[in-house]
Amino acid sequence: MKRLHFSALFPAIRRRCPVPWLAVVLTAFLLCACAGTFTSCTLNEDDKTIEISLPTLDRIAQRGKLLVGTTGDYRPLSYREADGTYWGFGIELAQTIAERMGVGIEFVGTSWPTLTNDVQATPQTFDLAIGGITITDARRETMLMSEGYLANGKTILCRAEDTGRFRSLADIDKPEVRVMVNPGGLNEKFARENLTHATISVHPKNEEIPEKVALGEADVMITEITEAPWYVQNDERLAAPLLNAPFTNGEIGILMRKGQEDLLLYVNVIISKMKDDGSLRRLHEKYGLVYAYDN
Repeated sequence: MKRLHFSALFPAIRRRCPVPWLAVVLTAFLLCACAGTFTSCTLNEDDKTIEISLPTLDRIAQRGKLLVGTTGDYRPLSYREADGTYWGFGIELAQTIAERMGVGIEFVGTSWPTLTNDVQATPQTFDLAIGGITITDARRETMLMSEGYLANGKTILCRAEDTGRFRSLADIDKPEVRVMVNPGGLNEKFARENLTHATISVHPKNEEIPEKVALGEADVMITEITEAPWYVQNDERLAAPLLNAPFTNGEIGILMRKGQEDLLLYVNVIISKMKDDGSLRRLHEKYGLVYAYDN
């Protein structure tokens, strides 16, 4: 029997199989699920039997639950209530992944400053991280990121009475403008790289910054088009005047450590399947998010 490591599966299937490679991989996963274990799967190809090793999926199956890292401070993607319960778009996506794997789920707290270290920690603290995690080349160099499941871009929150005051990045980049960001993430990075004249302050809890802007303790919050609408809809004191003209354009994905290519492929299969069957669009609509994956 020929053993093929999962990281080598992509070119092998794409090169030899006339059926779309994603469908072949999905079939392999379904065969594994029916067998009740993720230890290995087999594919018959050109009269050769290929065994695919699935070490990460097997470990999760044996544990009986998927461990998911999330910051819990990013409405409406990932938020932790005072009683410890989590809700949000990303939380429901993680629950869907666990359900389709046939395992339970446990959420593990992380933070934006420690996210990279937590993903790469030894011993491993969780299997994957989800929330408002933007796909970047830097992250892909040292970790694994899924395909995108949500469009994203940098924008601002300000007080409603200041809607006409902030119409561009230049309007914000002035010494008298007080900009507040959460620490350690791409919001702080964006502010420091692009707002060299504004007065920048860092507040440790992302979810508290909109209230501080509303109360006048800061003029602008650097945030994203996924987060800003929720606060505007739920607090009439706030506005997002540049929501339809974000400073950047990107996607949010699921983050995990290298060496988990089997889990990465499984997650990508689920995301693709949710795009195809309409469930990802329905999840966007539930949370008032813009769906950007029409063909």
